[in-house]
Amino acid sequence: MPGTITLAAGWIQTGTGLGNDIKSLIFNVAIPVLCGIFVIVVGWKTKAPGPTIMAVIFAGIVWGLSSNMGALKDKTTEDITNYNSGNSLSRMDQ
Repeated sequence: MPGTITLAAGWIQTGTGLGNDIKSLIFNVAIPVLCGIFVIVVGWKTKAPGPTIMAVIFAGIVWGLSSNMGALKDKTTEDITNYNSGNSLSRMDQ
């Protein structure tokens, strides 16, 4: 029976590795490519500078946020912790 446990652990590790690879592929390749395609399509369809500039700004925001997901995750957790049990200025006057 120990052989099946090792086999199952191997499959779980393989699945985790594939999940991490797919996640990094999405954040490092797919989102920047989709942002670039979005800007090109908006620029091509509208042929106007205003919407194209806004598309570049929106694509930059999406790309920037997706590239900083690790920092944003920690910041969100910190904010929730501070809100639930931390010392905030709004609670100190109550």
